[in-house]
Amino acid sequence: MNEFGKRGSNTNLKESLGLDHLENVFWNLSPAELVEDTILLGQGLLTDTGALAVETGTFTGRSPKDRFVVCDDKTENTVWWGDINKKFSPERFDALYDRMRAYLIGKDLYVRDSYACADDKYRMNIRVCTEFPWSNMFASNMFLRPTNEEIENFQPEWHIVCAPNFMADPELDGTRQENFAIINFTKKMIIIGGTGYTGEIKKGIFSVLNFVLPHEHKVLSMHCSANVGKDGDTAVFFGLSGTGKTTLSSDPNRRLIGDDEHGWGENSVFNFEGGCYAKTIDLSQEKEPQIYNAIKFGAILENIGFLPDSSTPDYSDSTITENTRVSYPIDHIDNVMKPSIAGIPKNIFFLTCDAFGVLPPISKLTKEQAMYHFISGYTAKVAGTEAGITEPQTAFSACFGAPFLPLHPTTYAEMLGQKLEESEVNVWLVNTGWSGGSYGVGSRIKLKYTRAMITAALNGELNNVEYMQDEIFGLNMPTTCPDVPDEILDPKNTWTDKSAFDKKANELAAAFVNSFKKYENVASPEILSAAPKVLV
Repeated sequence: MNEFGKRGSNTNLKESLGLDHLENVFWNLSPAELVEDTILLGQGLLTDTGALAVETGTFTGRSPKDRFVVCDDKTENTVWWGDINKKFSPERFDALYDRMRAYLIGKDLYVRDSYACADDKYRMNIRVCTEFPWSNMFASNMFLRPTNEEIENFQPEWHIVCAPNFMADPELDGTRQENFAIINFTKKMIIIGGTGYTGEIKKGIFSVLNFVLPHEHKVLSMHCSANVGKDGDTAVFFGLSGTGKTTLSSDPNRRLIGDDEHGWGENSVFNFEGGCYAKTIDLSQEKEPQIYNAIKFGAILENIGFLPDSSTPDYSDSTITENTRVSYPIDHIDNVMKPSIAGIPKNIFFLTCDAFGVLPPISKLTKEQAMYHFISGYTAKVAGTEAGITEPQTAFSACFGAPFLPLHPTTYAEMLGQKLEESEVNVWLVNTGWSGGSYGVGSRIKLKYTRAMITAALNGELNNVEYMQDEIFGLNMPTTCPDVPDEILDPKNTWTDKSAFDKKANELAAAFVNSFKKYENVASPEILSAAPKVLV
């Protein structure tokens, strides 16, 4: 067995992971070295921007049905078991990992020492071992990067072993199919096989932190972006895909803390990650200048197409997938916090793209409403976003990140409520969707108006204006806002047919109530009191 790289001992891999008889072990290679290996292996190429382009194979997105959690003494009575967290026995985990270790014998392995959580009080050291060099580069981009001095004495707390070409045998291994991602909280390991999609690495650790931080440290883990103003005021943005989370948290007057995963500790909001993982479909410099300009050497483009006879990315090309992606270190963006940590939030924004056109463009939530809407995690899917969708459809994802929650959603909502009681935080529900009618009839709320409303909230300009209450959802809507027409602030005013508005609002309210039924038995009375009222 040969050793490459200046740091790390292969003996550590044998002792901690049982990995032995490997061909070459490459420790903590630089991005340039990983790019070179990727190209030499025929697994990628350089674009004209300097970014590395790869294809992730059969899987171009996460496979939620093939994600498992080992059920043992640590997790049996704590994890929220069901469709999201599926049980896997310790014995089957050990047997599958033994086969995975045997598969890696005689093969090259790339090892990356990294960590999560920018607040040192919660730092989690992670050692990532990958079959492919570009998977290792992804880990370098997305996790926080230790200094050379820290790597010399690096002690990992968690391990990830990722072997995309190793296929499980469902009948033998107890998986659903050949691909898998399995979290073992007792052994502090994640094993990934049968899929090259790098998001499994990122979201595996996010799921781990969603268990460890709330359960062991009383830190609220959040699927959100965050930024901070010149006066040190922190803002947090929750929202599902298509709601504008990345766009609205990118503000030239505010520094980005992070774009996807954060913790809310006793005195801080901190980024879990050291990079960004953004969608690139239809990307343009005009629409998303920060992301567009970050795609340079050190970035990895996944599953993109190219303009004919060139190495120029064609971001409109969805031939491989709609879920084209780029990963890059956060310092590819100029206006960022270093380190990625700031004070507790002053404002929280729940972003929703309401294609039914009945939610206000902005409303201020009570603590109870904040908890209710946090658990609900509502947005709407519109025609064209997914195959088969021709009419707007409701989408509810608990805490705006249900696929990554090992604990019951009410656990996070109760923590949010406690945080809101302990601090003076404004919580806003912002509709980035439709006004004047549903999708196909009304029009999408102008981005400049949404930005103006968020700016007004951040500047305190909505603190002393008059509010009126929506009769179905009970939402408090400002009657005026700088640089926004007063008439659009109450969505009913924008509808020509008021009875049609009432009907559509009732339909959406009923959808909220129906979605929340699965939480009714465990949600507190105060959370349930914030449900919309379906009018007869």
